[in-house]
Amino acid sequence: MSKSDTTPADRDRRTVYREYLLNVRIVESQSETGDPVYRFDAPNHGGSTFDDPETAELYADVYFDVNGFEEAGTGERGVPPTIIQAGRDTLVAYLLTQPHTDVYWLASFYGEKPEKIQRYVNRVRKRATKIRDGARDHGLE
Repeated sequence: MSKSDTTPADRDRRTVYREYLLNVRIVESQSETGDPVYRFDAPNHGGSTFDDPETAELYADVYFDVNGFEEAGTGERGVPPTIIQAGRDTLVAYLLTQPHTDVYWLASFYGEKPEKIQRYVNRVRKRATKIRDGARDHGLE
């Protein structure tokens, strides 16, 4: 589910914003209006585009937290089963990457304080970092 899309002409203006192991990366390009957009790319993933790099990086963290997922077939507002099975913190982090969702909306939805929502997100980020570090330690690049 993307927040905005790039055009084929943008491929000439693409740069790698952040590169992860296992051919996962975030690519920066420009939208039709000239604004920067950030596309998450991974093998066996349709890709998702975001308006800001922080959201794209959180999406990448969720991707590593659950060992990859595919949104194809989940519909416009669906959530991949892998995300749901991973637990509340992963679901919260994933939902934050979706359009029109922020910490305050999620806090209201879950009946929690915004600080707790941020703690959920921080857990996912920490796990994703550990997973990537562990993969590198085992020679996976």
